[in-house]
Amino acid sequence: MMVRTVGVEEELLLVDEQSGEPRALSTAVLAFAESRADGDSAFEAELHDQQLEFATEPRADMRELADEILRWRAEAAESAARAGAAVAALATAPLPVSPAIGNGERHRWLAERFGLTAQEQLTGGCHVHVSVNSDDEGVGVLDRIRPWLSVLLAMSANSPFWQGRDSAYASYRSRVWGRWPSAGPVEIFGSAERYHEEVDALVGTGVLRDKGMIYFDARLSHRYPTVEVRVADVCLDPADAALLATLVRGLVETAARSWSDGEPADPVGVGVLRMAAWQAGRSGLEGKLLHPGTMRPEPASDVVGALLAHVRDALEESGDLASTETALKSLLERGTGARSQREALARTGSLRAAVAECVSRTRG
Repeated sequence: MMVRTVGVEEELLLVDEQSGEPRALSTAVLAFAESRADGDSAFEAELHDQQLEFATEPRADMRELADEILRWRAEAAESAARAGAAVAALATAPLPVSPAIGNGERHRWLAERFGLTAQEQLTGGCHVHVSVNSDDEGVGVLDRIRPWLSVLLAMSANSPFWQGRDSAYASYRSRVWGRWPSAGPVEIFGSAERYHEEVDALVGTGVLRDKGMIYFDARLSHRYPTVEVRVADVCLDPADAALLATLVRGLVETAARSWSDGEPADPVGVGVLRMAAWQAGRSGLEGKLLHPGTMRPEPASDVVGALLAHVRDALEESGDLASTETALKSLLERGTGARSQREALARTGSLRAAVAECVSRTRG
Protein backbone atom coordinates (compact mmCIF):
# COMPACT_ATOMS: atom_id res chain seq x y z
CA MET A 1 0.00 0.00 0.00
CA MET A 2 1.27 3.46 -0.93
CA VAL A 3 1.00 5.71 2.11
CA ARG A 4 -0.24 9.19 1.26
CA THR A 5 1.76 12.17 2.45
CA VAL A 6 0.23 14.78 4.71
CA GLY A 7 1.09 18.42 5.33
CA VAL A 8 -0.40 20.84 7.85
CA GLU A 9 -0.76 24.62 7.80
CA GLU A 10 -1.51 26.38 11.09
CA GLU A 11 -2.45 30.02 11.71
CA LEU A 12 -1.26 31.28 15.10
CA LEU A 13 -2.24 34.39 17.05
CA LEU A 14 0.42 36.87 18.22
CA VAL A 15 -0.36 38.19 21.70
CA ASP A 16 1.18 40.30 24.42
CA GLU A 17 2.52 37.88 27.02
CA GLN A 18 1.40 40.09 29.92
CA SER A 19 -1.98 41.41 28.81
CA GLY A 20 -3.02 38.63 26.42
CA GLU A 21 -4.07 41.21 23.87
CA PRO A 22 -3.26 40.58 20.19
CA ARG A 23 -0.14 42.32 18.90
CA ALA A 24 0.37 43.46 15.29
CA LEU A 25 3.98 42.29 15.08
CA SER A 26 4.00 39.76 12.25
CA THR A 27 6.58 41.70 10.21
CA ALA A 28 9.09 41.68 13.06
CA VAL A 29 8.36 38.05 13.96
CA LEU A 30 8.81 36.95 10.35
CA ALA A 31 12.14 38.77 10.17
CA PHE A 32 13.40 36.97 13.27
CA ALA A 33 12.07 33.64 11.97
CA GLU A 34 13.87 34.09 8.66
CA SER A 35 17.11 34.97 10.43
CA ARG A 36 16.87 31.68 12.35
CA ALA A 37 16.04 29.53 9.32
CA ASP A 38 18.68 27.25 7.84
CA GLY A 39 17.00 27.44 4.44
CA ASP A 40 13.55 28.53 3.32
CA SER A 41 11.42 29.69 6.22
CA ALA A 42 8.25 27.73 7.00
CA PHE A 43 6.50 30.94 8.07
CA GLU A 44 4.33 33.35 6.11
CA ALA A 45 2.36 36.50 6.81
CA GLU A 46 -1.41 36.24 7.06
CA LEU A 47 -4.17 38.72 6.24
CA HIS A 48 -3.74 40.41 9.62
CA ASP A 49 -0.56 41.58 11.31
CA GLN A 50 -1.62 39.86 14.53
CA GLN A 51 -1.12 36.44 12.90
CA LEU A 52 1.61 34.11 11.75
CA GLU A 53 1.25 31.00 9.59
CA PHE A 54 3.53 28.01 9.16
CA ALA A 55 3.42 24.99 6.88
CA THR A 56 5.02 21.60 7.49
CA GLU A 57 6.74 19.45 4.91
CA PRO A 58 4.71 16.59 3.39
CA ARG A 59 5.11 13.59 5.69
CA ALA A 60 4.17 9.93 5.35
CA ASP A 61 4.99 9.13 8.99
CA MET A 62 2.49 10.76 11.34
CA ARG A 63 4.95 10.75 14.26
CA GLU A 64 7.32 12.82 12.14
CA LEU A 65 4.47 15.17 11.28
CA ALA A 66 3.59 15.57 14.97
CA ASP A 67 7.23 16.34 15.76
CA GLU A 68 7.37 18.96 13.01
CA ILE A 69 4.23 20.68 14.28
CA LEU A 70 5.88 20.92 17.70
CA ARG A 71 9.08 22.20 16.13
CA TRP A 72 7.45 25.02 14.19
CA ARG A 73 5.27 26.05 17.13
CA ALA A 74 8.44 26.29 19.22
CA GLU A 75 10.23 28.25 16.49
CA ALA A 76 7.24 30.61 16.26
CA ALA A 77 7.33 31.13 20.02
CA GLU A 78 11.06 31.88 19.99
CA SER A 79 10.79 34.37 17.14
CA ALA A 80 7.75 36.02 18.72
CA ALA A 81 9.59 36.37 22.02
CA ARG A 82 12.41 38.24 20.27
CA ALA A 83 9.82 40.65 18.91
CA GLY A 84 8.21 41.13 22.32
CA ALA A 85 5.23 38.85 21.87
CA ALA A 86 4.01 35.29 22.38
CA VAL A 87 2.10 32.88 20.15
CA ALA A 88 -1.20 31.21 20.99
CA ALA A 89 -2.98 28.54 18.96
CA LEU A 90 -6.34 30.27 19.25
CA ALA A 91 -8.85 30.38 16.41
CA THR A 92 -10.24 33.75 17.55
CA ALA A 93 -8.84 36.38 19.90
CA PRO A 94 -10.53 36.10 23.32
CA LEU A 95 -9.82 39.74 24.22
CA PRO A 96 -11.10 42.81 22.34
CA VAL A 97 -8.99 43.68 19.31
CA SER A 98 -8.90 46.07 16.37
CA PRO A 99 -7.43 43.83 13.64
CA ALA A 100 -4.68 45.39 11.52
CA ILE A 101 -4.67 44.24 7.90
CA GLY A 102 -1.22 43.71 6.38
CA ASN A 103 0.36 46.01 3.82
CA GLY A 104 0.67 43.51 1.00
CA GLU A 105 -1.05 44.38 -2.27
CA ARG A 106 -3.30 41.32 -2.05
CA HIS A 107 -4.28 42.16 1.52
CA ARG A 108 -5.11 45.75 0.60
CA TRP A 109 -7.30 44.49 -2.25
CA LEU A 110 -9.17 42.17 0.10
CA ALA A 111 -9.72 45.00 2.59
CA GLU A 112 -11.09 47.33 -0.08
CA ARG A 113 -13.20 44.68 -1.78
CA PHE A 114 -14.75 43.01 1.26
CA GLY A 115 -14.82 45.77 3.87
CA LEU A 116 -15.83 44.67 7.35
CA THR A 117 -15.82 40.99 6.33
CA ALA A 118 -12.07 41.21 5.70
CA GLN A 119 -11.45 43.54 8.65
CA GLU A 120 -12.98 41.10 11.11
CA GLN A 121 -11.30 37.95 9.72
CA LEU A 122 -8.78 37.63 12.54
CA THR A 123 -9.38 33.89 12.66
CA GLY A 124 -7.01 30.94 12.85
CA GLY A 125 -7.57 27.73 10.92
CA CYS A 126 -5.79 24.42 10.44
CA HIS A 127 -5.51 23.23 6.83
CA VAL A 128 -4.59 19.62 6.09
CA HIS A 129 -3.16 18.63 2.70
CA VAL A 130 -3.26 14.96 1.65
CA SER A 131 -1.66 13.77 -1.57
CA VAL A 132 -3.84 12.41 -4.38
CA ASN A 133 -2.82 10.72 -7.61
CA SER A 134 -4.87 12.89 -9.97
CA ASP A 135 -7.51 15.59 -10.07
CA ASP A 136 -10.07 12.91 -10.90
CA GLU A 137 -9.20 11.00 -7.74
CA GLY A 138 -9.13 14.25 -5.77
CA VAL A 139 -12.63 15.23 -6.84
CA GLY A 140 -13.81 11.70 -6.12
CA VAL A 141 -12.47 12.22 -2.60
CA LEU A 142 -14.07 15.66 -2.23
CA ASP A 143 -17.45 14.26 -3.22
CA ARG A 144 -17.24 11.48 -0.63
CA ILE A 145 -15.84 13.25 2.44
CA ARG A 146 -18.50 15.99 2.47
CA PRO A 147 -20.68 14.50 5.26
CA TRP A 148 -17.69 13.97 7.58
CA LEU A 149 -16.21 17.48 7.52
CA SER A 150 -18.53 18.83 10.22
CA VAL A 151 -17.19 16.16 12.62
CA LEU A 152 -13.65 17.44 12.06
CA LEU A 153 -14.87 20.97 12.83
CA ALA A 154 -16.45 19.81 16.09
CA MET A 155 -13.28 18.00 17.14
CA SER A 156 -11.10 21.05 16.49
CA ALA A 157 -13.45 23.69 17.96
CA ASN A 158 -11.25 26.31 19.63
CA SER A 159 -12.91 29.72 19.35
CA PRO A 160 -15.55 30.33 22.03
CA PHE A 161 -14.73 34.00 22.66
CA TRP A 162 -15.16 37.02 20.41
CA GLN A 163 -14.26 40.60 21.30
CA GLY A 164 -14.15 39.85 25.01
CA ARG A 165 -17.47 37.97 25.15
CA ASP A 166 -18.54 34.35 25.14
CA SER A 167 -20.03 33.77 21.70
CA ALA A 168 -22.10 30.75 22.86
CA TYR A 169 -20.34 28.79 20.10
CA ALA A 170 -17.52 26.28 20.41
CA SER A 171 -16.20 27.44 17.03
CA TYR A 172 -17.21 31.02 16.40
CA ARG A 173 -14.41 31.16 13.82
CA SER A 174 -16.54 28.95 11.59
CA ARG A 175 -19.35 31.51 11.71
CA VAL A 176 -17.03 34.42 10.93
CA TRP A 177 -15.24 32.50 8.16
CA GLY A 178 -18.58 31.68 6.57
CA ARG A 179 -19.01 35.34 5.60
CA TRP A 180 -16.67 34.89 2.61
CA PRO A 181 -18.74 34.37 -0.57
CA SER A 182 -17.00 31.12 -1.54
CA ALA A 183 -16.80 29.52 1.93
CA GLY A 184 -18.61 26.45 3.18
CA PRO A 185 -19.84 23.07 1.94
CA VAL A 186 -20.26 22.41 -1.77
CA GLU A 187 -22.24 20.23 -4.13
CA ILE A 188 -21.15 16.89 -5.58
CA PHE A 189 -19.04 17.60 -8.66
CA GLY A 190 -18.79 14.12 -10.16
CA SER A 191 -15.66 14.80 -12.22
CA ALA A 192 -12.54 16.92 -12.28
CA GLU A 193 -13.84 18.64 -15.40
CA ARG A 194 -17.01 19.73 -13.60
CA TYR A 195 -14.99 20.89 -10.58
CA HIS A 196 -12.69 23.08 -12.67
CA GLU A 197 -15.64 24.47 -14.61
CA GLU A 198 -17.24 25.55 -11.34
CA VAL A 199 -14.03 27.12 -10.04
CA ASP A 200 -13.54 28.99 -13.33
CA ALA A 201 -17.14 30.20 -13.20
CA LEU A 202 -16.75 31.49 -9.65
CA VAL A 203 -13.53 33.33 -10.45
CA GLY A 204 -15.07 34.57 -13.69
CA THR A 205 -17.77 36.44 -11.79
CA GLY A 206 -15.14 38.95 -10.70
CA VAL A 207 -16.26 38.65 -7.07
CA LEU A 208 -13.13 36.64 -6.25
CA ARG A 209 -9.62 37.77 -7.05
CA ASP A 210 -8.28 34.36 -8.11
CA LYS A 211 -8.40 30.62 -7.43
CA GLY A 212 -6.69 31.17 -4.09
CA MET A 213 -10.03 32.57 -2.89
CA ILE A 214 -11.89 29.30 -3.45
CA TYR A 215 -12.59 28.82 0.25
CA PHE A 216 -14.57 25.57 0.10
CA ASP A 217 -14.47 23.45 3.27
CA ALA A 218 -12.37 21.07 1.18
CA ARG A 219 -10.88 21.74 -2.24
CA LEU A 220 -8.21 20.72 -4.70
CA SER A 221 -5.15 22.75 -3.83
CA HIS A 222 -4.28 25.21 -6.59
CA ARG A 223 -0.56 24.85 -5.68
CA TYR A 224 0.01 21.21 -4.79
CA PRO A 225 -1.25 17.76 -5.95
CA THR A 226 -3.38 17.48 -2.83
CA VAL A 227 -6.85 17.58 -1.41
CA GLU A 228 -6.88 20.43 1.10
CA VAL A 229 -9.32 20.15 4.02
CA ARG A 230 -9.86 23.65 5.42
CA VAL A 231 -12.81 23.24 7.77
CA ALA A 232 -10.99 23.02 11.13
CA ASP A 233 -10.09 25.57 13.77
CA VAL A 234 -6.42 25.71 14.67
CA CYS A 235 -6.12 23.25 17.57
CA LEU A 236 -4.98 24.45 20.99
CA ASP A 237 -3.06 21.24 21.71
CA PRO A 238 -0.48 20.17 19.12
CA ALA A 239 -1.45 16.54 19.68
CA ASP A 240 -4.94 17.35 18.41
CA ALA A 241 -3.51 18.86 15.24
CA ALA A 242 -1.66 15.60 14.57
CA LEU A 243 -4.81 13.61 15.33
CA LEU A 244 -6.80 15.77 12.92
CA ALA A 245 -4.22 15.22 10.17
CA THR A 246 -4.27 11.48 10.75
CA LEU A 247 -8.05 11.31 10.50
CA VAL A 248 -8.07 13.45 7.36
CA ARG A 249 -5.62 11.07 5.70
CA GLY A 250 -7.85 8.19 6.73
CA LEU A 251 -10.86 9.92 5.22
CA VAL A 252 -9.03 10.64 1.97
CA GLU A 253 -7.78 7.06 1.62
CA THR A 254 -11.22 5.62 2.42
CA ALA A 255 -12.92 7.96 -0.05
CA ALA A 256 -10.36 7.27 -2.78
CA ARG A 257 -11.00 3.54 -2.49
CA SER A 258 -14.75 4.08 -2.62
CA TRP A 259 -14.33 6.21 -5.76
CA SER A 260 -12.04 3.64 -7.37
CA ASP A 261 -14.59 0.89 -6.65
CA GLY A 262 -17.32 2.92 -8.33
CA GLU A 263 -19.37 3.42 -5.18
CA PRO A 264 -21.59 6.53 -5.40
CA ALA A 265 -21.12 9.55 -3.17
CA ASP A 266 -23.75 10.21 -0.51
CA PRO A 267 -26.18 12.66 -2.16
CA VAL A 268 -26.80 14.71 1.00
CA GLY A 269 -27.62 18.28 0.02
CA VAL A 270 -25.63 21.42 0.70
CA GLY A 271 -28.42 22.82 2.89
CA VAL A 272 -28.26 19.85 5.25
CA LEU A 273 -24.45 20.02 5.30
CA ARG A 274 -24.78 23.64 6.40
CA MET A 275 -26.99 22.51 9.28
CA ALA A 276 -24.37 19.92 10.27
CA ALA A 277 -21.62 22.56 10.17
CA TRP A 278 -23.69 24.98 12.25
CA GLN A 279 -24.37 22.33 14.88
CA ALA A 280 -20.68 21.37 15.00
CA GLY A 281 -19.65 25.00 15.40
CA ARG A 282 -22.26 25.60 18.07
CA SER A 283 -21.61 22.63 20.33
CA GLY A 284 -18.20 21.17 19.46
CA LEU A 285 -18.00 17.86 21.31
CA GLU A 286 -20.43 18.98 24.02
CA GLY A 287 -23.91 17.71 23.26
CA LYS A 288 -25.01 16.31 19.92
CA LEU A 289 -23.79 16.35 16.33
CA LEU A 290 -25.50 15.36 13.11
CA HIS A 291 -24.48 11.81 12.25
CA PRO A 292 -23.03 11.76 8.71
CA GLY A 293 -24.90 8.57 7.88
CA THR A 294 -28.36 9.80 8.85
CA MET A 295 -28.03 13.57 9.32
CA ARG A 296 -29.94 13.23 12.58
CA PRO A 297 -28.63 14.35 15.99
CA GLU A 298 -26.70 11.83 18.06
CA PRO A 299 -24.28 12.18 21.00
CA ALA A 300 -20.96 13.64 19.85
CA SER A 301 -19.01 10.66 21.22
CA ASP A 302 -21.10 8.29 19.08
CA VAL A 303 -20.53 10.40 15.98
CA VAL A 304 -16.78 10.51 16.60
CA GLY A 305 -16.93 6.74 17.04
CA ALA A 306 -18.67 6.47 13.68
CA LEU A 307 -15.85 8.47 12.09
CA LEU A 308 -13.27 6.12 13.57
CA ALA A 309 -15.20 3.10 12.31
CA HIS A 310 -15.45 4.66 8.85
CA VAL A 311 -11.68 5.07 8.50
CA ARG A 312 -10.59 2.08 10.61
CA ASP A 313 -9.30 -0.03 7.71
CA ALA A 314 -7.19 2.81 6.33
CA LEU A 315 -5.75 3.60 9.78
CA GLU A 316 -4.95 -0.02 10.45
CA GLU A 317 -3.08 -0.40 7.17
CA SER A 318 -1.04 2.77 7.74
CA GLY A 319 -0.18 1.67 11.27
CA ASP A 320 -2.04 4.58 12.90
CA LEU A 321 -5.05 2.83 14.44
CA ALA A 322 -3.80 2.29 17.99
CA SER A 323 -2.36 5.80 18.38
CA THR A 324 -5.53 7.32 16.92
CA GLU A 325 -7.75 5.40 19.33
CA THR A 326 -5.64 6.65 22.24
CA ALA A 327 -5.66 10.24 21.00
CA LEU A 328 -9.43 10.21 20.43
CA LYS A 329 -10.04 8.84 23.92
CA SER A 330 -7.94 11.66 25.36
CA LEU A 331 -9.75 14.31 23.32
CA LEU A 332 -13.20 13.05 24.34
CA GLU A 333 -12.18 13.00 28.00
CA ARG A 334 -10.60 16.46 28.26
CA GLY A 335 -12.61 18.17 25.54
CA THR A 336 -11.73 20.62 22.81
CA GLY A 337 -9.81 23.86 22.98
CA ALA A 338 -13.12 25.68 23.40
CA ARG A 339 -13.83 23.73 26.57
CA SER A 340 -10.28 24.34 27.83
CA GLN A 341 -10.63 28.09 27.27
CA ARG A 342 -13.95 28.25 29.10
CA GLU A 343 -12.60 26.16 31.98
CA ALA A 344 -9.57 28.45 32.25
CA LEU A 345 -11.83 31.49 32.43
CA ALA A 346 -14.04 29.86 35.07
CA ARG A 347 -10.98 28.88 37.11
CA THR A 348 -9.14 32.21 36.92
CA GLY A 349 -11.94 34.70 36.37
CA SER A 350 -9.80 36.42 33.74
CA LEU A 351 -9.61 36.15 29.98
CA ARG A 352 -6.03 37.42 30.18
CA ALA A 353 -5.09 34.55 32.46
CA ALA A 354 -6.91 32.15 30.14
CA VAL A 355 -4.84 33.41 27.20
CA ALA A 356 -1.66 32.94 29.24
CA GLU A 357 -2.62 29.30 29.80
CA CYS A 358 -3.24 28.92 26.08
CA VAL A 359 0.21 30.31 25.28
CA SER A 360 1.68 27.51 27.40
CA ARG A 361 -0.62 24.85 25.90
CA THR A 362 0.30 25.91 22.37
CA ARG A 363 3.80 24.48 22.75
CA GLY A 364 2.51 21.27 24.29
